[in-house]
Amino acid sequence: MIFDSYEAFRAANFTAKVCILGSGPAGTTIARKLGAAGIPVVVLEAGSREFSDESQDFYRGTTVGDPYFDLDITRLRFMGGSSNHWAGWCRVLDSQDFEPKAWAPDTGWPISRADIDPYLPEVHDILELPDFRPDVPISDDIRWIQLIKSPAVRFGEKFADELDASRNIAVVLNTYATELAGDGKRVTGARLWSNGQDAGAFSADYFITCTGGLENSRLLLWSNQRSNGGVVPNATALGRYWMEHPTFEGGNAILADYGEFEVDADNEAFFSPTLAAMERLQIMNFGIRLIETPYPHVKRLIADLACTAPDMAEWMSSRLSQNLRCAAQLYVAWEQAPLASNQIELSKTDVDHAGVPRIELHWKKSELERRTLLEGLRLFGTTLAQKNLGRVRIADWIGNGGDYPTNEETAGHHHMGGTRMGTDVTRSVVDANCKVHGMDNLYVGGSSVFCTSGECNPTTTITALACRLGDHLGKVIAV
Repeated sequence: MIFDSYEAFRAANFTAKVCILGSGPAGTTIARKLGAAGIPVVVLEAGSREFSDESQDFYRGTTVGDPYFDLDITRLRFMGGSSNHWAGWCRVLDSQDFEPKAWAPDTGWPISRADIDPYLPEVHDILELPDFRPDVPISDDIRWIQLIKSPAVRFGEKFADELDASRNIAVVLNTYATELAGDGKRVTGARLWSNGQDAGAFSADYFITCTGGLENSRLLLWSNQRSNGGVVPNATALGRYWMEHPTFEGGNAILADYGEFEVDADNEAFFSPTLAAMERLQIMNFGIRLIETPYPHVKRLIADLACTAPDMAEWMSSRLSQNLRCAAQLYVAWEQAPLASNQIELSKTDVDHAGVPRIELHWKKSELERRTLLEGLRLFGTTLAQKNLGRVRIADWIGNGGDYPTNEETAGHHHMGGTRMGTDVTRSVVDANCKVHGMDNLYVGGSSVFCTSGECNPTTTITALACRLGDHLGKVIAV
């Protein structure tokens, strides 16, 4: 059932055992799992069925530190959440991403990749994916990886009819929880805002916040402040360890044969490092995206290199004369190390229309991220040269230690961390089952529980974790 207001939902006398906040990939996936298990659940979606400027305005905020996107642009507030601007790029976090890194503090998850592997067939069905193929070693340091570009499932569109027909799921649009109330052991209720006005209190046996990688922290920070620590009793890490995927053009490559590597339908190929290479260089994970370069740009590149790197220019010219499709641009997206100083705070001066403080995001890239970018490109270039597969030219600003460009992608619109998973309550917010430490009935879904970010787009892993959480809750609630 889908309702356009909380008033209409209340008139239907639907009694929910579980309240899910947010209808994005995590919230919708968990709701479908619980509904299929016969558990009555209500999904509160802050927006409507379509985009609106009025709804997006709730997402305005500020960023302190490195340049970043406007916060009301980098996420969406209507049914289906930010899946509505998802590009459909899919890959699951690597096994190595779940392991602690001795050179990067606060890395490591309390679960392993094996804990989400059983849910991948279900994820493939949800996201309309073929099976992933194994990585292909290029050297001891670099491997070809598959990144699948799916049909970019819009959760609000794909599952609308199913949700509307369900007897166990109620989706309430234009309604969001401004705060949760708690006594330090349980969430006792929520305060709602619907269609521009206070809609009163709401209660359920279980609450799951799936409002996104920024809003989960915002809601819990505000709720904790209002309840004097009654919602997140162990709040040292709340809002902290926020991460993105810095993304920039890293340089160019000339390949001996562009057909040496398998490319996708867009003539793109993807590569990442082995764990051994990461350990040796003490860097984080990264992904290099190889994109075919138009021929006129290649000639200009060789001319630029003729004076500064004549040997490379000669090799490139030789290869270019044999194959006019052998050049590529290199884009790099890489893992940001978890730092407590990268955090979400509540604004002390600005609130939204419901009176909730807006977000103040503190975000800076560290020296480890800079080293990962430079050493990652060097690693890739060394592999190509040693295998005589090609030559790499690293962008000048990277090699010279210049400032990050302000006219490029900047980051992936991937919001991770803030309510991270772990066993240490001083460094995490939820446990291995995504339950808030010390609370009996409060769970968190989505990429805000990520402990580390890996190098890949997060939606596939978000959906796998949501399937796992839905399965876990189905067993807990059935007891």
